[in-house]
Amino acid sequence: MNKQRGMALSSLIFWCIGIALVALIGMKVVPSVLEYKTVLNTVKTVANEAGAQSTVADIRKAFDKYDNVNDFQSVSAQDLDITKEGGQIVVSFSYEKRIPLFANVSLVIDYAGSSN
Repeated sequence: MNKQRGMALSSLIFWCIGIALVALIGMKVVPSVLEYKTVLNTVKTVANEAGAQSTVADIRKAFDKYDNVNDFQSVSAQDLDITKEGGQIVVSFSYEKRIPLFANVSLVIDYAGSSN
């Protein structure tokens, strides 16, 4: 007797729905993660470029220059927490990103980063 091989239509539909959901979430989350990485790299660059005599206003102004180029949507210069630890300037930030998926379902991601 020949045995049937293959996949049932119901399991094919199940797998297609699963792959579509993963792709949907991935397409909506990846831009947010890329923006976070860009903000983190910018914060590290601004902190490294800042001299020991830099003021908080100087650091915010430098961040704004990078913001004009990269156009951050989630973080502004006013959201930065700028401190000095051990004679070194530390710039940190945190924010929450709410990503609508479908209907009334959203994904909430808390981002935080620091220059050290």
